[in-house]
Amino acid sequence: MSTPRDSQLTFPCEFPVKVMGRHGDDFAQHILAIVLRHAPDFASETMEMRASRGGRYLALTCTIQATSRQQLDDLYRELSAHPLVKLAL
Repeated sequence: MSTPRDSQLTFPCEFPVKVMGRHGDDFAQHILAIVLRHAPDFASETMEMRASRGGRYLALTCTIQATSRQQLDDLYRELSAHPLVKLAL
């Protein structure tokens, strides 16, 4: 089923991937490895990190150069299946 967001994407495009999980357990490194599998040209130094107010959670933003809907679907599928990920947007 197509959504309005689908119709607004024109590839290639910059696409921010936001992921939240518990702070610690090398969370950022696990997420970076997944992102690089799907977007090998992602510059790891551009990953944005923000801890929650209490410091228990870490929000990451990786803006990738998305090349296709399939690439994004595969990336979100792998992120969502990871045990450390609480939310992927």
